[in-house]
Amino acid sequence: MSASTKFETNKTNKQARQLLGMKGAVDEKKSIWKIRLQLTKPITWVPLMWGVICGAASSGNFFWTIEDFLKTIVCMILSGPLMTGFTQTLNDFYDREIDAINEPYRPIPSGAISVPQVKAQIIILLTLGLLLSYGLDIWSNHEFPIMLCLTLGGAFVSYIYSAPPLKLKKNGWLGNFALGASYIALPWWAGHALFGELNYMIIILTLFYSFSGLGIAIINDFKSIEGDSKLGLNSMPVMFGVTIASWICVMMIDVFQIGIGIYLIYIHENLYATILLLLVIPQITLQDMYFLRDPLKNDVKYQAIAQPFLVLGMLVVGLALGRQVI
Repeated sequence: MSASTKFETNKTNKQARQLLGMKGAVDEKKSIWKIRLQLTKPITWVPLMWGVICGAASSGNFFWTIEDFLKTIVCMILSGPLMTGFTQTLNDFYDREIDAINEPYRPIPSGAISVPQVKAQIIILLTLGLLLSYGLDIWSNHEFPIMLCLTLGGAFVSYIYSAPPLKLKKNGWLGNFALGASYIALPWWAGHALFGELNYMIIILTLFYSFSGLGIAIINDFKSIEGDSKLGLNSMPVMFGVTIASWICVMMIDVFQIGIGIYLIYIHENLYATILLLLVIPQITLQDMYFLRDPLKNDVKYQAIAQPFLVLGMLVVGLALGRQVI
């Protein structure tokens, strides 16, 4: 491969990373719609859309009919492009000073989009999310607008996570758990409530599972140590240092998945428990190979390789819990 070809390939990769909202972007002028898409960080939509599928599975009432399939797709659009897009745009709005230090190529600190335009995007995404969630309640004949309430609850958590005076992300434990619960529990509840009755056991189990999400959330803090430290955000790496924070991270990811596996054994879903526990093994291996050795360098690589095992485990758990309903 020639030097010019390598340069063009590298540039294309960086442009794609920028559009998806990933670390390692390139400063490039683009259309306002590409900038708006970048603000929503499409790469972050996937876990929440997957969470909806896990919730539908755990309800025990999803059937492969056209209607159920379409409901799931609409709920995934609600959880991903609309509400995750709202959350990420809101977070970028309140983090513009930090991003000016950590990621100056982001749309707001780079001046690629104005603050009024960002505010308009936040309002539009939230409005569309609320309307769509209420539409799902009507479609599903819910007597109580559970989908609307979950959407409002998610929007509230997003606000207190990003905005002062609470700004939960200033506290490493509270902020990361809020983020973990938003990525695991909240979309799971939405998928489950769409097809079944959301009960306390599902709520408790998914909140417990969300501690694994807390570990995943810590990984995102390593890239922002400099800015977080300067602006007084007590992320895990800032509070405990890189080495201890990386161990807290992997312990959270592993221990709570294993805890869910033990619960599956308790309810006699032994096959599903075995599959889940087997999926934890490659995660531990990859943690040792990459993340624990150099979390600052390998954070993105570890997530890209290891997270598929975690999210596949979520579906295994959803299917197991759905069997209990049946």
